[in-house]
Amino acid sequence: MAKILIIEDNALNIKLFCDLLAAHGHQPQAVTDSRQALEAAREFAPDLVITDIQLPHVSGLELIRLLRADADLQAVPIMAVTAYAGQGDEDRVRGAGAQAYVSKPISVARFAATVADLLADSRAGAESPVQPG
Repeated sequence: MAKILIIEDNALNIKLFCDLLAAHGHQPQAVTDSRQALEAAREFAPDLVITDIQLPHVSGLELIRLLRADADLQAVPIMAVTAYAGQGDEDRVRGAGAQAYVSKPISVARFAATVADLLADSRAGAESPVQPG
């Protein structure tokens, strides 16, 4: 079971994401106000962050940059989701520090597979032995 923080301002998307994650045995927590997202992430200590890109107040791209700049959160994998998938968006999202990019409307199978892949990659990285220098 992984702790997954969802930063999303749309109630229907929050319900979908939370229900899907809970059905896969995860512990989701939603934040609807992007101004509270960084503090919520610090308190929740998630294994994965899923954030919308088009958010009021603080954009998803800015949130990704803030998470990457935080010493306690910088290694947490991030999946960005957006309904406005334009040319160059994926490059900008990945350039800000997200490991995955999913466009809305989401494919439930792709969403679940991306979550599983990010968590597996994160755990594999955490369990890798440190090579002596």
